[in-house]
Amino acid sequence: MNKGTDTLRWTRNDALVALGAAAADLLGFSLATQSEGMPLPVPAACALVAAALCLLARRSHPVTVLATVLLLGVVPNLAIPDASPRFPLGLAAALYAVVRFGRPAVAAASVVLTVPLASLGQGGTLVPAGWSVVANATAATLVAAAAVVVNRWQREVAANHALQAERAVAEERRRIARELHDIVAHHITAMQLMAGGARANLAHDTEAAREALVALEDSGRIALREMRQLLDVLRAGEEADEAPPAPQPGTADLERIVTESRLAGTETDFTVEGTVRPLPPSVGLTLFRIVQEALTNTRKHAGQARAQVRLTYRRDEVRVEVCDDGAGPPPPPAARPAPGTGYGLIGMHERVVLQGGTLEAAARDGGGFRVAARLPAPADRGGE
Repeated sequence: MNKGTDTLRWTRNDALVALGAAAADLLGFSLATQSEGMPLPVPAACALVAAALCLLARRSHPVTVLATVLLLGVVPNLAIPDASPRFPLGLAAALYAVVRFGRPAVAAASVVLTVPLASLGQGGTLVPAGWSVVANATAATLVAAAAVVVNRWQREVAANHALQAERAVAEERRRIARELHDIVAHHITAMQLMAGGARANLAHDTEAAREALVALEDSGRIALREMRQLLDVLRAGEEADEAPPAPQPGTADLERIVTESRLAGTETDFTVEGTVRPLPPSVGLTLFRIVQEALTNTRKHAGQARAQVRLTYRRDEVRVEVCDDGAGPPPPPAARPAPGTGYGLIGMHERVVLQGGTLEAAARDGGGFRVAARLPAPADRGGE
């Protein structure tokens, strides 16, 4: 299709507007002439139909369409001098298109010129009558005001859509940053400690060194898998891999996290209270990341501490608590994160808030640190 043909394309809505304007104007003029005891003249009917057909191009050539409609409008005005409507619907649609799609200066000039030009021929003379000008000015003003209101509304809608898109992008970036922090902080710390334990036991306890190396290999494999899933999010729109992505971790993987913590040198207890039930994937992932981050912080900041993980199922919620006793040599003043500081705690807080829950993270009076989260999870919700 060449360029000239492409600019004349019209849509189904354009066709409906043209048909509706033709039908409405023919009906209005017919009723007006019948009230005077005369039929609708054929030239007037043809001019009304031709003006309505011009509306098919009102989006691509609004000014040309308005000028054509004004010119054709003189025919019914002269043919029916005593009963012609003052402002046909086809003319209103053409003027509306100019104000909607044209530049402000062109729109203003079109409104001003439409008022006298639409009155040409009314009353049986080419000179516009006083009341015709007033009526046309009122109609033209209302049409232009409607177009201006629609333009402003569409700009506001577009701005809101752009703002929502920016917020969605920012939220996705924060989510990816949280995931990246949790994966790197946990697995790299665990792998470092496991490698150190294997090196320390290599000379006198080869079995312990072997177990540490096996755990180190498993942790590296899991880290690579989770990193690949995270990068797949950034590759959205590209050709998908043939292998389906692995499911996101959840509460069923907490035992693995606890085992890694033990192998890394932190004595860790894990207890489950209440009736175990499936949880929504987002809730399970949030619980997993909270425990993962809390145990990582324990290994990094608490020295030779002992940790305890408690998962509690209740009727309408699920709770998780990770505590450590802070045993071992005292850390530097800035080593343990204070409540509300540190990217890990910020990430945990954002995760919990997104699920509609609450998070507590603070130093314990007797020493150590405590992280506790409560997430709404009614028993009738979908599971992992």
